[in-house]
Amino acid sequence: MDPQNHGSPPAIDTPLPVPVKLAAAWTSFMFLYAYVDILGFYLPGVVDDILAGVVWEFRISQGWASGALGLMAVPILMIVLSTVLPQRANRITNLAVATLYALVSVGNAIGEPWTYYYGLAVGLELAVLATILRLAWAWPRGADASRAQPR
Repeated sequence: MDPQNHGSPPAIDTPLPVPVKLAAAWTSFMFLYAYVDILGFYLPGVVDDILAGVVWEFRISQGWASGALGLMAVPILMIVLSTVLPQRANRITNLAVATLYALVSVGNAIGEPWTYYYGLAVGLELAVLATILRLAWAWPRGADASRAQPR
């Protein structure tokens, strides 16, 4: 018995399968991505512009709303796809989509006057995307690759 554990059994750190880690990372990214927009409503003038039918320089239209939904749907769908796609397709899809969204995240902040807010947002989003890229890139290939851990 270990006196520091006070009689309790030692904790076991069971590694998670790569698809579960990827799904968790995409969930984190999706929340960041959504909350940057939600908290952005509190920035001065944003709600007034929205009520006037404008988001950034874009007129709110069915096309704009569909594009915005599409941008939000991709990370949401990546949560599911990371758990159901076969390993090879999963790895390629995660590498491609995380790379694309790194560019989208940086592009969303270009020209924004709230540099601390958007800088923090992009930094956090890029950190999560880097985790996704690392997990997907280092994902071992083999018979039980879905359970194997990247180094």
